[in-house]
Amino acid sequence: MAEKENKQQQKSKGGKPSPEEIAARKAAKARPKPQQQEAGAEEAPAAPAPPPRLIAHYREKIVPQLQQKFGYKNLLAVPRLEKIVISMGLGKAVTSGEKGKLEQAEKELAVIAGQKPVRCKAKKSVANFKVRAGMETGLKVTLRGARMYEFLDRMITLAIPRVKDFRGLEPNAFDNKGNYNFGFTEQTVFPEVDAAAVTFQQGMNITVVTTAKTPEEGRELLRGFGFPFRERETQATKESR
Repeated sequence: MAEKENKQQQKSKGGKPSPEEIAARKAAKARPKPQQQEAGAEEAPAAPAPPPRLIAHYREKIVPQLQQKFGYKNLLAVPRLEKIVISMGLGKAVTSGEKGKLEQAEKELAVIAGQKPVRCKAKKSVANFKVRAGMETGLKVTLRGARMYEFLDRMITLAIPRVKDFRGLEPNAFDNKGNYNFGFTEQTVFPEVDAAAVTFQQGMNITVVTTAKTPEEGRELLRGFGFPFRERETQATKESR
């Protein structure tokens, strides 16, 4: 009431407010309201998320093992993970006119990877496969950093043990630079995907890109993370059969 009376008196007198009154008004406007303070306190996280456990496992256990086996003198020369690429091919569904499968697979891949996938387009037109240049025929996700280690942890501890009739990963699926390629025949091996809501089975290919220079170095790196490679059969075991 007092402020309104002062304003009316100033208007009637035709005078301007003093610098002190202007500063007080600005401070009152800048002051947050109680509702805004409560909303900000609820949205703010209590503490930052902890780092993935595989990062500490790599630094504490895998690096010393690789140094002892291959004789690395510099820590920067020790092989490490660079990125993980997850890809899905949906050319048959798109060419047959079932575009809804592409959207559903995109949602499922986003849930699995924790990152929105990129739609891949055909570069050339192939008449035999009814594919035209620019047609969306696949999905791809590239994971790096903490998100890469979190996906790797979930894949090793949860997804791979859920594979039916699993007998180990192929140990010879490395290229000359130590990168590993393998795949899953269905997306339901990941517990993040609701199996009851899945209408069709879709496989995926996973590429683990490392800084290793040889397949042997890449194999030891992934074995340290817990990749269940299938043991190689020796000549003695083959003869015993």
